[in-house]
Amino acid sequence: MKKLTKNHLSTAAIALVLLCVAGLPGRSEVQYAGIAPNPAASARTIIDKRPVVHADGIKFGAYDPHGDFGAQANVSTEALFLPWEDVDLETLRLADAYALARGRNLLITVEPWSWDVDWRLTSGELRAKVLRGDYDVNMRAVAQMISQLKSPVIVRWGQEMEDKSGRFSWAGWNPQDYITAYKRMMDILREEAPGTEIMWSPKGLTGLQDYYPGDDYVDLVGLSVFGLERYDELAYNKHRTFSEALKQGYDLVAGYGKPIWVAELGYEGGDAYMRPWIETATLKQSAFPNLREVVYFNDRDVHAWPFNLGRPDWRVVESPAAN
Repeated sequence: MKKLTKNHLSTAAIALVLLCVAGLPGRSEVQYAGIAPNPAASARTIIDKRPVVHADGIKFGAYDPHGDFGAQANVSTEALFLPWEDVDLETLRLADAYALARGRNLLITVEPWSWDVDWRLTSGELRAKVLRGDYDVNMRAVAQMISQLKSPVIVRWGQEMEDKSGRFSWAGWNPQDYITAYKRMMDILREEAPGTEIMWSPKGLTGLQDYYPGDDYVDLVGLSVFGLERYDELAYNKHRTFSEALKQGYDLVAGYGKPIWVAELGYEGGDAYMRPWIETATLKQSAFPNLREVVYFNDRDVHAWPFNLGRPDWRVVESPAAN
């Protein structure tokens, strides 16, 4: 087992950045019609693109390593990403204090790999070790720390499992292997931190149903919804709205009857593209009656997107790293 105590973090804000991972689109580069970019339509004057939080709308949360939402009162959830290896679990106490001071829940995405990319196993190696029980001790250590936190906690383990792009080493497994691994980890969580809510979090792609672990292992369903103007033009030959981007995944999971979240939300483009996303992301819509909360991914993507589009900057205010 790799060590669990390597301290990369020193402040409450940085503690929330235990690992930055967002969802990539699921469409192949070769499957597109493509339209020419329109510089006029893509004009950008918006300097702060944070979603409007409607008073009578759904709840709002954020993964916010830069603290852009630190003083915002209407944020219900503080999200963070936690590798289960090569990490100092004591930093969770800092995240807990940060969330508690602001009256927020904690959404902890536990990713079954190391912070250090040089320590990451192949997909097959990881699957074999998880199913054999080699990583039970890692999950147990995470769960024991969660049991000591004061904030309400939701755990999201091994997200976007139906995505076969190769982005995550736990994704694209044989569905039964994933379900077995997921249940094993959630049983440990329930044993060590009873009362913790569990979020099963597919990306929103066709085939996600094969990975559903059963109602007893799901309190909430989380989806990933990202909008990038130029990607939409190349992959869909149009600009998608938030509602259009959400619809496929939502329709695929609505039948489970569980509360649905957008566990990762991001958008980037010109004013005309982003404004509908900004205005509707927390708006109650009759098409999505089970949608309860959206969580904004307030950072730059750590992976390049297709069509040589680079790493989109989802941050609500322009970050120097994007320049």
